[in-house]
Amino acid sequence: MSDNASALQRKIEGRQTQVTVMGLGYVGLPLAVEFARAGFKTIGYDPDSKKVDSLNRSVSYISDVPSESLEEVEGNFSATTDPDCLKGADVVVICVPTPLRKTRDPDLSFVISAVEILIPRLHDNMLVVLESTTYPGSTEELLAKRIEGCGFEVGKDIFVAFSPERVDPANPVYKTRDIPKVVGGITPQCGEIASSLYEAVVGQVYRVSSARTAEMVKLLENTFRSVNIGLVNEIAMICHKMGIDVWEVIESAKTKPFGFMAFYPGPGIGGHCIPCDPLYLTWKARDYGIEPRLVELASQINYYMPHYVLDRLTDILNEEGLALSRSRILVLGVAYKKNVSDTRESPAIELMNLLLEKRARVDFYDPWVEEIRTSVGPMRGISDLSAVGDYDCVLLTTDHDNVDYDFVVANAKLIFDTRGRLRGKGEKVRVL
Repeated sequence: MSDNASALQRKIEGRQTQVTVMGLGYVGLPLAVEFARAGFKTIGYDPDSKKVDSLNRSVSYISDVPSESLEEVEGNFSATTDPDCLKGADVVVICVPTPLRKTRDPDLSFVISAVEILIPRLHDNMLVVLESTTYPGSTEELLAKRIEGCGFEVGKDIFVAFSPERVDPANPVYKTRDIPKVVGGITPQCGEIASSLYEAVVGQVYRVSSARTAEMVKLLENTFRSVNIGLVNEIAMICHKMGIDVWEVIESAKTKPFGFMAFYPGPGIGGHCIPCDPLYLTWKARDYGIEPRLVELASQINYYMPHYVLDRLTDILNEEGLALSRSRILVLGVAYKKNVSDTRESPAIELMNLLLEKRARVDFYDPWVEEIRTSVGPMRGISDLSAVGDYDCVLLTTDHDNVDYDFVVANAKLIFDTRGRLRGKGEKVRVL
């Protein structure tokens, strides 16, 4: 191990390093708090002054990080909008979004911007880790090559690695410190130093042979989910045509103790990972002459689901003698998953846009979300469910635990449940 590597590793092991986390969202903030809790002097960098001001008052805007956790690490954690905080950092962890463009191609602008901010503030004996999900080879192409272009030798002067985020918002069991960390370095020394960093904050670190391998690990994890969700969504459509209850099929299949893992149908897929990550893989695979047809087909099925729900809803209303364009629809739940406020890529919002295009009158209720942006502009949710009976149909798109579904069932005229929660609750309930 080089002198620089040995010195940096000793500083990490002695908690004498300053860690700067770039990006204080659903990934970066929980990670920054864990570094601070482990005894590292931690600075969170984010250009959003509202986030920074909130954090410096120990007020969290992310449900997985209670404000009490910020109070506990006040001595070790602070936030700033000043990028010069990177000059004093021994460790920089990049946790910025990697969404899709409107063309459904990867949008790496946030990573590129973070690298541009970091480059003039680099110094010897620094570890830089990318956590943002992206295609295999991006840590080397977007980060390591840029660093070497500044005259530093990666693996000797500056150390570069990739460690994929594995955040599951609102998971009551697995928080950041409980989830094993995969780490891959540009060089073996890079991987060793990055592993020692994460060993200080999580229970288990699994080191792989390269950054490219670690990047592919993340894509496999989420592509696995996308493909299986696509499969069960297609099974749901087949079951409906055959007059079979897909939820009963899944629950029965779960009784097999091997060879089956339950996935569930729904109105589509949302969040930052499942809709986006498989398309990073397919985009890069084409550079190697591979057409990943199975992955793309699953994404197409999942992308189609809001349209399928719209068609089903139209038929359900027609059966009741109601035209969609003259109906009042209450969308129940607009977050992309239960018990979170995150609406990124939410299929419920896409479904609302489709309903608005068909001139339906649409409101939403979500105990976690006050306002969303639709195709016709901002929309605020209704404050409670007391008037649920005024709507022609309640469309259940996100299953939150803190909603009184018994009240909804008792008072709604008609319910279309795309999540299967209300199966067997009566004839006025229709299930996907």
